[in-house]
Amino acid sequence: MSGEWTYWPPVVLTVLGTLFTWGVTALGAAAVFLTRDPTRRMHDAMLGFAAGVMIAASYWSLLAPAIEMSEEKGRWAFVPALIGFLLGGAFLRLADRLLPHQHPHAAEAEGVHTHWRRSALLVTAITLHNIPEGLAVGVAFGAAARGDSAYHVASAAALALGIGIQNFPEGVAVSMPLRLAGLSRRRCFFWGQLSGAVEPVAGLLGLWAVSVAKPLLPYALGFAAGAMIYVTVEDAIPESQEGGYSDLATLGAMLGFSVMMALDVALG
Repeated sequence: MSGEWTYWPPVVLTVLGTLFTWGVTALGAAAVFLTRDPTRRMHDAMLGFAAGVMIAASYWSLLAPAIEMSEEKGRWAFVPALIGFLLGGAFLRLADRLLPHQHPHAAEAEGVHTHWRRSALLVTAITLHNIPEGLAVGVAFGAAARGDSAYHVASAAALALGIGIQNFPEGVAVSMPLRLAGLSRRRCFFWGQLSGAVEPVAGLLGLWAVSVAKPLLPYALGFAAGAMIYVTVEDAIPESQEGGYSDLATLGAMLGFSVMMALDVALG
């Protein structure tokens, strides 16, 4: 089967991959229909798992292939990946400062001052953090389409699968706080799944970038990794450690890292 979809156009694979990650976000948001009292214990464990997946994906699926693609530079092979990595973090930092948003367990909103309701700020926060995930999937399928030995369609598929898995707790993380804020279950689900809608758009943008400028590929992989690490360290890890279940969150992170590493190595 894998030999057949290797020949599919990269734009089709990118759309399918990001629709999958969006769909799992919606599945997580649907948890609002199944439980009345979301527990912080469950939330922290799932958030730790998501953090572990993103850390593993950043290295195994993005940085390592970026460095391998630049091996002709010898001892300086790390430079394109490093530059892209730092630019990815800088991009998310700039977006954090400019875009109004509020993390689920934060007391105050971030970004420029606005009169948006807290529900809108919560959705914006998760949507902002879904951008690097969609971007990573698009860049990955673009890298596979290039035909470079450092990257394969199976590697990109493993990345999409891993990101999709960790999107489940992200969908929960946005729909449950909205429920606690007083919104109806249907509205919680609607806004929760909508936070993942940015991923197909970001995926196609990443694919387009590496398609029109192939020398940018290792930089783009590094950029996606830097953006994902920024999200993980700035948001997912601290939030998972604040609810009194830090040990459980840490074990979740280790499990998530192990799952993503196994997926990438086994499928890539």
